[in-house]
Amino acid sequence: MPNQLTRRLALLDDDAHRALLAEGLRGIERETLRVDPQGLLARTAHPRQLGSALTHPQITTDYAEALLEFITPAEHDIGLTLHKLDAIHRYAYTKLGDEMLWSESMPCELPGEDAIEIANYGTSNIGMLKHVYRRGLALRYGKAMQCIAGIHYNYSLPEKLWQLLLASEGIAEERRRGLRDFQSESYIALIRNFRRYSWLLMYLFGASPALSKGFLRGRQHKLDTLSDDTLYLPYATSLRMSDLGYQNDAQSGLTPHENSLESYVTTLMDAVNRPYAPYQELGTKKDGEWIQLSTNVLQIENEYYSTIRPKRVIRTGERPIQALCKRGVQYIEVRCLDVDPFEPVGISLETGRFLDAFLLFCALDESPAINVVESAVHARNFARTVKEGRRPGLLLTRGDEEIGLQAWASELIERIRPVAALLDDQHNDGGVHAASLAAQQAKIDNPARTPSARVLDEVRAIGSSSAFGLRQSELHAAYFREGALMPAEMRMFDEMAQASLAEQAAIEQAPGPGFDDFVAAYNSSTLCGD
Repeated sequence: MPNQLTRRLALLDDDAHRALLAEGLRGIERETLRVDPQGLLARTAHPRQLGSALTHPQITTDYAEALLEFITPAEHDIGLTLHKLDAIHRYAYTKLGDEMLWSESMPCELPGEDAIEIANYGTSNIGMLKHVYRRGLALRYGKAMQCIAGIHYNYSLPEKLWQLLLASEGIAEERRRGLRDFQSESYIALIRNFRRYSWLLMYLFGASPALSKGFLRGRQHKLDTLSDDTLYLPYATSLRMSDLGYQNDAQSGLTPHENSLESYVTTLMDAVNRPYAPYQELGTKKDGEWIQLSTNVLQIENEYYSTIRPKRVIRTGERPIQALCKRGVQYIEVRCLDVDPFEPVGISLETGRFLDAFLLFCALDESPAINVVESAVHARNFARTVKEGRRPGLLLTRGDEEIGLQAWASELIERIRPVAALLDDQHNDGGVHAASLAAQQAKIDNPARTPSARVLDEVRAIGSSSAFGLRQSELHAAYFREGALMPAEMRMFDEMAQASLAEQAAIEQAPGPGFDDFVAAYNSSTLCGD
């Protein structure tokens, strides 16, 4: 009997069904620090000309006031998504003056902690909630760690595709539960496969093998010294995703179970509601000022740092976990991608094509439940790859055997190949997905072609990670400044900016409870209800 992947590919390869693959959505969130002409962290406020960081749908800030986040609309084709991302960058550069966007995931040279400004969202209750949450992040993790940038890839398949799969193979119990539950559990199955194979993404796209020495703020480490201002590991692919990035004792034992949506939600809800003694000692206020939203393991569910998340578009006043509880999983968010410093927008079209094939493979392939032992193995494979992915002869664990990273990676490319072929048949544009697979196989055959190796070669040649980041930032700034937007695009972005400022003003003028009562109500809304 054919395996699940083969059966599903055959079903989707039918002329009546192939068009469904064109109805899925992709979106990108790109984080990037604003820096001054010397490559130092910008000390200016979020440019008002860009609109309100609180309410603008495409241009906001993440942790720091200088950490911009660009959010594309969801599109059916990654090519259009990247076109939209390019336009956001070009618009931003018309408002940045002499500032630039930092080209790397790991931060530029940062000032002292006190000089890193936390993002400000105005005086409304919701704006203050976002700001105080970030105060809590500073308290718990330090400000430098919160200045790391990444690429988030949002991906969904159309509801009609899930309906087709449910009708063709759903067992009686799944049919009784209905489409929403089948779709949610199918996305959770995708996430399990992602956990199994995400080390491959770190090998292929990791781009942070080195970092500025000042980033570690005196922390103990086992990195090698490249120069006076740069630390590195010779075979690392992504120090951003290593234990040098996001680490915290409170979260160390937090491993949401992704064998069902219910267990995932339950684990996060427990963390949002469970007190953590070191945070209790700090309290929520100091000298009458809020310093964190709660003293629990997580202030809010989004504080859990994960390489991938199940997501649902939230409604006004709703929390992410409530949206999942009430309406199920709508899409997934891949969060482990480094910013590619060789690409002006931080990610290439070729990478996007491969991600589409990889994620569709994860969605269609068999995905057994993962036990605690297997979960630890997947985490270890990921950790080995981010620190030693290009080491000759590196072994990963697959089941009961040890297998070479390159051999396993090549096997995965072959398993993904029919998925890429199906996408190319639907896309009808010259085999772009197959070409992307060929480009990735070339990196597997020759580690020197990986982004991490290329970055390290450039950093060695220049002698400084910061100098490399500044050079790439200058190149990208020139690229965006040389190509102006069409007048209609400028008007659209200007109108969006003005509308966002007006929306923030309206929110701030609206009557509401005091902030203490607002936080109390927010913290009490963590239970999932109907």
